[in-house]
Amino acid sequence: MVRDVLELASRQPWGFPQWDPTDPEGPDLRRADVGPLTVVYFVNHPGSHLYVLDVVWAG
Repeated sequence: MVRDVLELASRQPWGFPQWDPTDPEGPDLRRADVGPLTVVYFVNHPGSHLYVLDVVWAG
């Protein structure tokens, strides 16, 4: 399931919501939620890379 979420996030990194929408300087920090799984990642503009910061399983 983690690989599936990461694959979705890598296809469309901007398709998932911001981690903290109230942070005006943090649009690059995103979270992908699928069921009990949350993946927090950072999108690097210049390199077009996605860096996973945390994987949370609530269940």
